[in-house]
Amino acid sequence: MSLFNINREELQKVIAQLEQAMYNHQQWYKALNRSLICRLPSDRHNLSPEAHKECLFGQWYSTYAHPALLEHPGFIVLGEAHKQMHVLASRISIAADSGSPVPTNDYDNFLSILERLQLELSTLKRELEDLLYSRDPLTGAITRVNMLPILREQQAFVKRKILPYCLVMMDLDFFKKVNDLHGHVAGDQVLAASSHFMAEHLRPFDKLFRYGGEEFLFCIQAELPESQELVERLRAGLESMPINIGQNEPIHITGSFGLTALDAAVSVEESIAHADKALYAAKSSGRNCIKIWEPTM
Repeated sequence: MSLFNINREELQKVIAQLEQAMYNHQQWYKALNRSLICRLPSDRHNLSPEAHKECLFGQWYSTYAHPALLEHPGFIVLGEAHKQMHVLASRISIAADSGSPVPTNDYDNFLSILERLQLELSTLKRELEDLLYSRDPLTGAITRVNMLPILREQQAFVKRKILPYCLVMMDLDFFKKVNDLHGHVAGDQVLAASSHFMAEHLRPFDKLFRYGGEEFLFCIQAELPESQELVERLRAGLESMPINIGQNEPIHITGSFGLTALDAAVSVEESIAHADKALYAAKSSGRNCIKIWEPTM
């Protein structure tokens, strides 16, 4: 399950749960500091090999976190940092309980991991809030208003030769006929179902934008050949997916796709224009296909 596929209400609950988990973590840290400074006996849970699962934050992370978070890269890193922090907290607590000085190196490493954990928490919270407030309510895709800043960040990785990205412009074929034959409510259902299918089958680090109307733009983290394979799977999957619009028989929709590399040598807008020209070529070739941009287009 992807974060793109949960509705606004569920996303608000995810954020509220994360905020509660952050509060619980702060309270745990305060209690640990109090024990160390006041020379009180350590909480027995801090000494357990499973301490990272027994604290309230750990209980949320390992048991109650929303399924859509489980494969999120930031959530995974968060869990690793949290476990490392508890290992160091246990060492510090054992030393304090024995009356020995707390090893400086352990305490410095503990603070370093703690800072990393807090950074990961704030980053994840900000990403979830951005997702909540920057998404198109109907399709769940990121709105066009937020598109260019995100794509410029991705292009910066391309310029520094860190990661390759490709852009894909998609248009739902003959979408006007859906509205004309079945009404605009059915058209909205088709838009939402198509967008959710795309989001579900993209990777967590790929981006999906609603470009306008029935047009969507993807930003895929891959070279052209891998991107083409991914888009072909999306095209074939969309074609075979039944969409229930509340009538006796579900309907089917297809899409046309224009693909190009996110070029470091030109503006993001020009790369989008390349994807758009490739999309036009796909539509001119009979639709329900993929075309890769060429300079002759």
